[in-house]
Amino acid sequence: MLLKISSVFNVSVLDNIVEMLGKVNYIDGKATAGDAAKRVKHNEESQLSAKQAQYLDQLVVSTLAENSDFRNAALPHQVSQPVFARYTKGMSYGEHIDDPIMGGVGGRFRTDVAVTVFLSKPESYSGGELVINTTFGEQQIKLSAGDIVMYPASSLHRVNEITDGERLVAVCWLQSMVRDPAQREILYELGKARDNMLATSVDDKDTKRVDHAYVNLVRMWSEV
Repeated sequence: MLLKISSVFNVSVLDNIVEMLGKVNYIDGKATAGDAAKRVKHNEESQLSAKQAQYLDQLVVSTLAENSDFRNAALPHQVSQPVFARYTKGMSYGEHIDDPIMGGVGGRFRTDVAVTVFLSKPESYSGGELVINTTFGEQQIKLSAGDIVMYPASSLHRVNEITDGERLVAVCWLQSMVRDPAQREILYELGKARDNMLATSVDDKDTKRVDHAYVNLVRMWSEV
């Protein structure tokens, strides 16, 4: 499932992140790429101190976790630390698939879902579209600052070349409690309906039935 969610990060949080990232150094993104990705990866990634990384990690992950659409779609079990990537004129990221397993010894996890947080205003740069191959063809994505897109980490995707300006994003990956993407999509739709029913008619018999069905499907399909 490819899902765009608007205004996950408000202006205050965005300004905080962008201001901090404007004061740090950046290194060649190839330093964190796998063997295959190194050939097509042409961007920069922030070099954060331990204190800066801890602060930004907590800020990004907690903001995502507060969003009900993100929770319903991802059903997150483990979320990676975000990577803050910068693309300037001439930079791009060719077609690739994300590593299936990430993390170090004792903290390794399966990458089910990739999340891109757009930190730059779309009018501040030219090019730089995130292009994701789906069963319905290529989807070109360039969202407003504060918006996110979630998509299967198994998808072939790329970032088009920047022709002007600067593209700043945060990217993270997560292992879902539910491994199967089709099951996650069913739970997302059912979870949205369940949330609405619980908010508007919590004592209704049908609300209770939907709630019980949702909870038991998560129990049935989760691998935790």
